[in-house]
Amino acid sequence: MYKNSVTHYIAKGAVDVLFYLGIAATVLVPWWSKFLRDALSYTNTEWYIMIGVLMLSGVCAVYILFVIKGMFKTLLGNNPFVMANVSAFRKVAVACAAVAVIYIVKCFLMFTVGTVVIAAIFVLGSLFCLTLKDIFKQAVCYKEENDLTV
Repeated sequence: MYKNSVTHYIAKGAVDVLFYLGIAATVLVPWWSKFLRDALSYTNTEWYIMIGVLMLSGVCAVYILFVIKGMFKTLLGNNPFVMANVSAFRKVAVACAAVAVIYIVKCFLMFTVGTVVIAAIFVLGSLFCLTLKDIFKQAVCYKEENDLTV
């Protein structure tokens, strides 16, 4: 039987910390973004766009971390190849695609090179998660077939 390594627990702890920090950061966006408005001399329209982008992408990021927290339960329980993780990868892919769409729309409203890079990263993240979803689905099928054989 495979034993969980220390890195699994460190990664789970990091995801837990990031989850709660993500909630706090998303809730505090309207307050700390005032600093950005003043520092970067944004107009009110640009400021509202930034608040919307940061809030929506923050909610997606927190959702991704929430789903990953659930995946760690199966990993630490030594049973990662289950249909719940296939579904989790699909959910993460959709959330990544949502972030990509948010930043693609932002490109038309407030273009920056960073916005393009973020959109590209999340498009690739979505494709990566969809690929992992299919790999895990195949692994679950093999596992179930093997369980029936034994």
